[in-house]
Amino acid sequence: MTGYGKAQCLLGPDKYLVEIRSVNGKNADITFKTQIIPRQHEVEVRKYITDRLNRGNIDLFITVERAEGSATKTISRAALLSYYDQLGKAVEGTTLACCDPDAMLQAIMRLPDVLETRSTELSDAEWEKLEAAIREAVADLDAFRKKEGVSLERDILSQVDKIESYIPEVERYERERITAVRERIGARLKEIAAQPDANRLEQEMIFWLEKLDINEEKVRLRQHCRYFRETVESEPLPGRKLGFIAQEMGREINTLGSKANHAEIQKWVVKMKDELEKIKEQSLNIL
Repeated sequence: MTGYGKAQCLLGPDKYLVEIRSVNGKNADITFKTQIIPRQHEVEVRKYITDRLNRGNIDLFITVERAEGSATKTISRAALLSYYDQLGKAVEGTTLACCDPDAMLQAIMRLPDVLETRSTELSDAEWEKLEAAIREAVADLDAFRKKEGVSLERDILSQVDKIESYIPEVERYERERITAVRERIGARLKEIAAQPDANRLEQEMIFWLEKLDINEEKVRLRQHCRYFRETVESEPLPGRKLGFIAQEMGREINTLGSKANHAEIQKWVVKMKDELEKIKEQSLNIL
């Protein structure tokens, strides 16, 4: 969702620079950092941005670079001369009559209506040019997103591959884990000098080992990894769904850890969790 785009256009002698940026967001939250867009066109601009960019916290900036001699304020000659004439007559015959003309002129310049603000309202033709620049900036941001998305897809799929590649590493220690559990229970029975019924002991041992069985978790985790890849390749806007799949992957990995009962398996589970956190962070930046 993160991206940046810009475009510019000339309206008369002035240059208008349009910039738009986007960061992660659950919805399309659009903020205009400008007052140049006519109010009657704000809704259509918001709709266009939402349709094109879909989601994200989006800021739109428009700055104006005025051409030389194209000031936003002009001096009203009539108001200036009127104030000057009135002040001249008011101080005539007083000690103020000899005051510095420059100082009097500076005072007049601060009086109301001497400086007139030039109207910045856009004509229909000017708005069409500015609107085209806004669309160009949005397209530039969209292209930026797509370019970043290629590397993001490559990274996130490599992390899914790593998680799946750690499953065989876990399987290497499964038989060793079962043997270790049996030996630990047998040693404890000897320690307390117990003489249990052999058949009943075997039944309880099987029951206990079944509770530690992780075969279902491994199968589901592999299915989630496969579904994650399919979603990336087939969905036009997979972001939210990928987040849900990552949650399901996390549940299976956590269950593997809780059932592990083996130091080496726990190490591989930690590695899975590390890769999963990267996936969760990156999935937030996917539409």
